[in-house]
Amino acid sequence: MTKTITLRVNDEFYEIIKNAAKGERRSISSLLEYSALYYINNSSSISDSEMKEILSDQELVNSLKNGLKEIEKGEYEIVE
Repeated sequence: MTKTITLRVNDEFYEIIKNAAKGERRSISSLLEYSALYYINNSSSISDSEMKEILSDQELVNSLKNGLKEIEKGEYEIVE
């Protein structure tokens, strides 16, 4: 079942997405849905093969685990 959401944007952004949707021959809603899914699938996650490669690097995994332990103990410094 589809859901309706309200999105508030400024005029400049609206014109950009309106023109992009027109160029893609999509509705604005379709363009935003496609763009969000594309971003989520390609930018916010890694593939199974990438995760396998990361987990196979034992030195990296140990370093990450040690870093988490240091954070839990408060043994870190924020550098600006």
